[in-house]
Amino acid sequence: MFIDFSSRPPAPGFEGKAPHLSNYRRVYSNSEAQVDREAGADALRDYLDTYERLDARAVVLKARDLGSTFGFKIANETVAAFCRDHGPRYVGFAGVDPHRGMAAVRELEHAVRELGLRGLNIQGFELGLDIDDRLLYPLYAKCVELGVPVNVHCGTNFSTHAAMHHGHPRALDRVLRDFPELRVCASPPGWPWVNELIAVAWRHPNLWIGTLAIRPRLMTTSHSGYEPLLQYGKTVLKHRMIFGTAFPMMPVPRTLDEFSALPLPDEVRQRWLCDNAAEFLGLDTAI
Repeated sequence: MFIDFSSRPPAPGFEGKAPHLSNYRRVYSNSEAQVDREAGADALRDYLDTYERLDARAVVLKARDLGSTFGFKIANETVAAFCRDHGPRYVGFAGVDPHRGMAAVRELEHAVRELGLRGLNIQGFELGLDIDDRLLYPLYAKCVELGVPVNVHCGTNFSTHAAMHHGHPRALDRVLRDFPELRVCASPPGWPWVNELIAVAWRHPNLWIGTLAIRPRLMTTSHSGYEPLLQYGKTVLKHRMIFGTAFPMMPVPRTLDEFSALPLPDEVRQRWLCDNAAEFLGLDTAI
């Protein structure tokens, strides 16, 4: 059993042209080509069957509202409807546009209280904001009030339309000092500032690290920059590492196979694959 902390289904409302991400298609071309080769005539049915066959406990889907920056949106209503139609395995995170001020805060509250979404997704580079930008603070405060976690994009991004510094994990330290009750998952895991992210997570017990959108084998590849995740993730941070694929950027079966080959004790492997994410998402009592 596992939890995929990030996945995007091949379904209406989740697709669409996002020109600002065109360079991602270059960087992930090999992985995405494998996904395309494995897809059958009914891509959505294959998607659902894959998670059923592999016994996924939960799959996290994330909305995004980039109306003020790139005019792109995966609506909260779309995510909520998919989760409702396809069962409790699918867990939705809201996406709002912080440039809209209090309207975004009210939209977040509606998404959680009325639509049933279970967290907030912040992709700072797509919003043109650092992780600790003051525009985000009312949203962080609302998450604390609602008791829901936040996913924060951390590390470089491959969009040549956005600055790479927006994802620097140093800013997380300020956020977590200002909001000590806020539960945050930093994902992807901070490259090329992996050690800085680990330092912040070691300081703050309410910060998790999501290993999504990277091949697990990189954590055992010399000089990749990801090796510290394995070292600290099986020791002081073993309760706060979270697995994810970022499908369709990474194929689900291959990513699971590579993860299974990592030199982790069984108890730690189970925590990375499922238990840590379940705790972060509050699934133990909710599902």
